[in-house]
Amino acid sequence: MASYSNVTIPSKIKAWLYAKHGNPVDVLKLDSDLRVPEIKEDQVLVKIVPGYDMAGVVVKVGDQVKKFKVGDEVYGDVNEKSLDLDEVYGDINEKSLDHPQQHGTLAEYTAVEERLLALKPKNLSFVEAAALPAAIETAYEGLERTRLSSGKSILVLGGAGGVGSLVIQLAKEVFGASRVAATSSTGKLDFLKSLGADLAIDYTKENFEDLPEKFDVVYDTIGQRERATRAVKEGGSVVTIVGGVTPPTFKFVWTSKGSILEKLNPFIESQKIKPVIDPKGTFPFSRVLQAFAYLGTGRVTGEIVIHSIP
Repeated sequence: MASYSNVTIPSKIKAWLYAKHGNPVDVLKLDSDLRVPEIKEDQVLVKIVPGYDMAGVVVKVGDQVKKFKVGDEVYGDVNEKSLDLDEVYGDINEKSLDHPQQHGTLAEYTAVEERLLALKPKNLSFVEAAALPAAIETAYEGLERTRLSSGKSILVLGGAGGVGSLVIQLAKEVFGASRVAATSSTGKLDFLKSLGADLAIDYTKENFEDLPEKFDVVYDTIGQRERATRAVKEGGSVVTIVGGVTPPTFKFVWTSKGSILEKLNPFIESQKIKPVIDPKGTFPFSRVLQAFAYLGTGRVTGEIVIHSIP
């Protein structure tokens, strides 16, 4: 049983870095001689399960940090959580698309503002928790902006993806949608239904915009905004997270907020909302490039996670 209350933090760590924009498979490089990040007054230093999002344990806190404390049993079973352990998860890049960090969470340790984090749901492993933050924050904020509410219907384009799979669950369990439809390829229709979709549409066989049924909200995760506008009811809302927009569609860049994760934790801990990780989607730290290559195939169901830093 590991203890982190008196942990010795190394002076050098391993991290995957990129020096320029481009395909991660081409530009990411492993650096085994990187200095541990210095924390600011409002930051904590976290030893992590890495990826775009993260899950890990607090090993150092800034003077102004109020929510978290140094913990122990970092990578232990979550059922063995001690009273001194702060297990946290979050998306450390507050405005990811506007200001991408150079190496973010693909590292052994990372410094992160406490406002971006929440206590990790007690029922999730670190790998499961690491799959959630950016996707669930994007899904939630998009639904909130469409004003989806009880009794309304929604169509999710790309329902088997990382964001789409959470939009389906949130629409049903948190926002109270009366009817949820979603699109996917033939082999993933049953998966959509298992998430709570009332109608699973095979996009290889049907054009969703030609269906007689129209929807109060269309959530586009794959960049089909023009078709999406033909599937929404008059006065309804279309939100997209991919590509440009034309009215009535709107697009947003989500802002990472630990408060969203805190709000959703009860739904996660009650298993009304579950993380979705691709069956082939967990990769060791040494295989980061292979993970991004797999992500680039477009065949991923849910999320992928990098884990177990040696």
